[in-house]
Amino acid sequence: MNTYRLIATNSMQARNGPLYDYTAYTECKGHAEKALYNGGILTDQPVSFQSSIGDSASWVKIQGAESALIRASLKTQDVTYECIGTVIARHRCWSFLKGGFVLSSPTGFSILTLQNSDDKDIKIAITSASLQPFTEQQWNINQQYIINTQRKRAVTIHVSDKHGDKLQGAAINIEQVSKDFPFGSAIAKTILGNLPYQNWFVKRFNAAVFENELKWYATEPDQGKVNYTVADQMLEFVRANQIIARGHNIFWEDPKYAPQWVRDLTGPELQSAVNSRIQSLMNKYKEEFIHWDVSNEMLHFDFYEQRLGPNATLHFYEIAHMSDPLATLFMNEFNVVETCSDVNSTVDTYISRLRELQRGGVFMDGIGLEGHFTIPNPPLMRAILDKLATLGLPIWLTEVDISNKLDKEAQAIYLEIVLREGFSHPSVNGIMLWTALHPNGCYEMCLTDSNFQNLPAGDVVDKLLKELQTGVVEGQTDDHGSYSFYGFLGEYQVSVTYGNRRANSTFSLSRGDETRHYNIQFKLRSEVILTLDKRLVPTFKVPYKDSNQLFACNLVA
Repeated sequence: MNTYRLIATNSMQARNGPLYDYTAYTECKGHAEKALYNGGILTDQPVSFQSSIGDSASWVKIQGAESALIRASLKTQDVTYECIGTVIARHRCWSFLKGGFVLSSPTGFSILTLQNSDDKDIKIAITSASLQPFTEQQWNINQQYIINTQRKRAVTIHVSDKHGDKLQGAAINIEQVSKDFPFGSAIAKTILGNLPYQNWFVKRFNAAVFENELKWYATEPDQGKVNYTVADQMLEFVRANQIIARGHNIFWEDPKYAPQWVRDLTGPELQSAVNSRIQSLMNKYKEEFIHWDVSNEMLHFDFYEQRLGPNATLHFYEIAHMSDPLATLFMNEFNVVETCSDVNSTVDTYISRLRELQRGGVFMDGIGLEGHFTIPNPPLMRAILDKLATLGLPIWLTEVDISNKLDKEAQAIYLEIVLREGFSHPSVNGIMLWTALHPNGCYEMCLTDSNFQNLPAGDVVDKLLKELQTGVVEGQTDDHGSYSFYGFLGEYQVSVTYGNRRANSTFSLSRGDETRHYNIQFKLRSEVILTLDKRLVPTFKVPYKDSNQLFACNLVA
C-alpha cells in the first residue's frame, strides 16, 4: 500500500484557474510520462484542501503478480471516498491511473491511498503523481471553454453585389434549424398513436432509441414467430420526423432477458437460433439504424459465450458488420462512467475487452456508456472519458438517467451535472436519455408526467436545449460588407435584405478550428449565390458518417 498526503494553497491558482488537462494513456509503458500539472499540489506534508473538486493521476507499477486492479481512495477528516479511480497495473511497465473526486466540504486533512482490490500480496510503486484542485466555478469555466471551442464555431458572412463590391448595412437574419450534436431519448410503443407524446418528443430531440421493441424477447417471444410490426411503426415515426435512431440491441448477455425458449436451447440448436436472429434483424433493418448495440452488457454477463464458446461474441460482431457494414457497432455497458467501484466494468476492463475483440478481427466502431447514475462524480467521469478517448472511437452516453432512489429535485440536479459533463467533453459524440414514458412511469426517471407537464428533470432538459443552441441572430453588415457570429454546429437558414432585395439560403456549420466564411452575392434581382470561401474548403460534397451531415460547399438560391 502506498500513501500520499495532499496540500492546497489558493495562491497557486490563477484567477480563472488552471486549464483541465485531458491527457490520458492506456498503454503500459517502460517509462512513465511526466506528471500532469507538474504534480499540482501533491506533497508529503499534512493537507489543507480548500477546493471542492480534485483531478488526480499517477503512474503505477506492481511487484508480486502479473497484473492487479489498483483502486485509489481518499480519506478526509469526515468521510472516506472508497473509489476515486482505478487502473489495471502490471509488473513490467507503468500503467496510468486517472480519476477525481468532489468534496462535500473543505477539509484540513486528506490522505490519498492506492491499494490492491483483489487481496493479492503485491507491492505498489508510484511515480509522476499529481493532484490538481478546481473550484466549482473553475470547473464550469473549463466546461464552457470546450463548448465554445468544440461545439461552436466562428462564422463570417460576406455580402457583395455582382461586381464584388461589398454591401454595407445589409440586414442579416440567421436561425439554427437543426443541431449537429445528437441528443435524444428512448421511446417505447406508447408513443404510437399518441400525438401529444409525439409532438413533445419531436420538439426537443433529434435522436431516438427503442427501449425494448427490438430486443429478441420482443420480436420473437415464441420460436419461429418473428414479428417486427411494432418496431416498424416506431421506425416510421422516426423517419417521418427526420430523427436518427440507434439499434438496441441484437443480443443481451444477461440470461433473464433472453426469451425462455432461447434459454432452453444448447449447442447447434442455439447456434442456429442466434444466426437466424442476427440475420433476420440486420437484413430487415439494413441501413436504417446508425448504431447497433451488438452484445449488450458483456462485461457483466456471458450467457452466449458460456453456451457457444469464447468466440461467440466475435461471431456476433462479424455477422453484424457483414449484414450492415455502414452501421457503427457498439460495445454497450453500465458502470463504466457511473462509478469505479464495479470491478467488472472498470475503464481498463472495458478497454481490455474491446481490444481483445479488435485483435480477433471485430469491427468495433463505438463506445457505449449507459450512464445509469445515482450520485455522479464529474471529475471521475471526465477522467474515464479521457482514457476511453485515447482509443479514437466515437463515444456515446447511451442510457442516461438518475436513480429513482433520489427525489425528483435531486434527480434534476444530478441530471444537469451529467449532461453538462457529457456535452462539454470533446470526445463525446452523442447523448441519449433513458426516459421512455409508460402509463406507470419510466424506468428510473421521467421528464414529464402523464399529461406532458415537465417534472424537474424535464425543466433541466428544456433549459439545456435552449442554452446549447444558437438562437435567432440579427445584425447588419459592417463597412467591410461582413457580419460575424459564433454558432453551435448544425444547419442554418440565413436571410439577407439589402434595399428592396432579399436573399434566403442555408449553410452547414461543422467542427473546425478556422472561421467559416460564406459569401452571399447579389447578382441580379432574382439571382443570389451563397458560397463557402474556396480558400478554406473544396467545392464538392463529402458525406460525414458520424453526424449524417453533408459539407455543402456551393449553394445557389
